[in-house]
Amino acid sequence: MPNPRPNRVLFLIDSLGMGGAERMLVNYLQHLDVNRYEPRVCVFGVRDGNPVAAEIERLGIPVDLISVPRIRDFINVMSLVRYLRLHQIDLVHTQLETVTVHGGIAAKIVGIPTVHTLHTFAYPNATARETRRTELVWFSLRHFHDKIIAVSAAVGDYAVSKGRVPLEKISVLYNGIDTRSFSPRNSADRVSVRTALGIPDNAALVITVAVLRREKGIQYLIETWPDILKSVPNAYYLVVGAGPYESTLKSLAAKHNITDRVIFAGPRNDVPDLLRSSDLFALPTLNDVLPTVLAEAMASGLPIVASRVGGVPEMIEPDKNGLLVSPADKIGLANACIRLLCAPNEAQRLAEGGRDIAEARFNVRNQVQKLETLYEELLKKPMPNELAQ
Repeated sequence: MPNPRPNRVLFLIDSLGMGGAERMLVNYLQHLDVNRYEPRVCVFGVRDGNPVAAEIERLGIPVDLISVPRIRDFINVMSLVRYLRLHQIDLVHTQLETVTVHGGIAAKIVGIPTVHTLHTFAYPNATARETRRTELVWFSLRHFHDKIIAVSAAVGDYAVSKGRVPLEKISVLYNGIDTRSFSPRNSADRVSVRTALGIPDNAALVITVAVLRREKGIQYLIETWPDILKSVPNAYYLVVGAGPYESTLKSLAAKHNITDRVIFAGPRNDVPDLLRSSDLFALPTLNDVLPTVLAEAMASGLPIVASRVGGVPEMIEPDKNGLLVSPADKIGLANACIRLLCAPNEAQRLAEGGRDIAEARFNVRNQVQKLETLYEELLKKPMPNELAQ
């Protein structure tokens, strides 16, 4: 008797720009067991040319486009139903928003299980339109999806309290990283990376990697940098990333006359090297579900200073792998950075603790195995064709 074919899993996502959910999708696809699961990716739109699509296709995984401009364009549901049947999809895994509604309805019509990964909280200052959109997504998660993967316990609790999603539907699964891609710094590499950036080898280097938005709180660290320099005269701040708040942050550095100490590196494809060349990772974010970059920093052997918000306390344990401060607390932020920059033994102890936590909680290989187990459980359950009856 021939072996059954692998289960066909469709990963539905709004688009394939350079966002966190898109990057995380690549991480998981790289490690999915192709003997058990045959992945396929479908997007509803194009963002910045969908650069991540090329990475997925290089893995030998097809990427398709079904154009759905708006979340309320329900006429496209039947196009998705035909697509699911054409490719004999066994399970749908949705990410982000628009695909959540359409993917859930289409999967119910076809009679196959659906999983959704919840990456974000709702908009903090939502417009009426955004609120209606969010309510539509919550409705879909309650009625059309069989399992909700929360990337942190904090966002899982949020889904239950704000979205009225049944608790039994929630499974917490932290985002995974390839810990082998991040390793403690090599002294020769450290010097060359710093030289290319114009940073002295003996500098006390603090790094932040983030999309440059107001919500990342980088402005608070820039504003307090003159205070840090009083205690750590050789301190430099490396800001890696791009975004709508970049010009504001640069103006702030100029206002405080620290443009020679705050280096804006822009978006980079050598983040592991930059992390290995730094001494401390700072993330003064105002809210975050589960910032994967903290796991990358831990795996790179960096102690961490971060805000006590969202899912961050699930990653950073005070005095074990970093220090937590209140959001927007410039004094607390400065004191925490100064403390670790001036105490190399403590910083090294926290760095070692971070590497252990990164390997135990955020190794993508372990996380993919957990994801595959969840798929297996859903595929074994009978799925009634509820909407077709």
